[in-house]
Amino acid sequence: MRWRAQAWSGRAVEKRTDWYAHPEYYEAIFDPDTEREIDFLQGLNGRFGNGGKRWFEPACGAGRLLEAAAKRGLTVHGSDLSRPMLERARERLTPALRRRVTVAEGAMESYAPPARLGKFDLAYSLVSTFRYLPTEATALGHLRCVRALLAEGGIYVLGFHLTDYARQEPERERWVAHVEKARGQRDRVVCNTREGLPDPRTRLSPMRNRLRVTGPGKDWLIETHWQFRTYDARQAARLFKKAGLQVKARFDFDYDLTRASPARDRLDQIYVLGA
Repeated sequence: MRWRAQAWSGRAVEKRTDWYAHPEYYEAIFDPDTEREIDFLQGLNGRFGNGGKRWFEPACGAGRLLEAAAKRGLTVHGSDLSRPMLERARERLTPALRRRVTVAEGAMESYAPPARLGKFDLAYSLVSTFRYLPTEATALGHLRCVRALLAEGGIYVLGFHLTDYARQEPERERWVAHVEKARGQRDRVVCNTREGLPDPRTRLSPMRNRLRVTGPGKDWLIETHWQFRTYDARQAARLFKKAGLQVKARFDFDYDLTRASPARDRLDQIYVLGA
């Protein structure tokens, strides 16, 4: 959906409502961490997993990590519900990489094709995508599906932010990135994310993201709203146990392999899970 408004500068601003319909701008925010994330995953695979080369990414988005992993000789598979994201994931691959990468449409809470059960050495989801699953049932369904997809000795690397139920102010994050375009031009992307106050009863937290995209002949404001499920450390631990998964190690979003078990005041958690 889109409509036009007038900016204070007098320039027309085109407003849109779904950042997932714009993969190149959605992904630009995460691009700088790609190689560091793959380094981190490979380190965890060797240290806590079976070291295998078959990886799976649920909610793979536009495939930036799939592409990066394939370039390192890994065989990777991704699933996602967004068709624009999956189209972008396919388009970005060279013919050589397409032999190593497959993607499919599927929901996180139910994606476990029989032909792929027990086939993956490592699964990963690093950027709080897990919190999109709105209920205990959908979250548990997802974890059980991933467990079924893992090979013997395989691990699931799951990253998301825990919730401080006592906080009294919204949380905000801001990033700036650029997307290269034709003829040496580029678009500037400013991302502002706001998480409102969590509701301990419903265990939901209101989210709002605003992407401001400016470039030659372009001034877009893409605003997206959704609800994130909330977890404190005990709630997460109970869910993992219910799914039959053990926490082998914990890290944080610094992706530092030398620093396991994040400080108590760190809400950004990366869990290394195994059966």
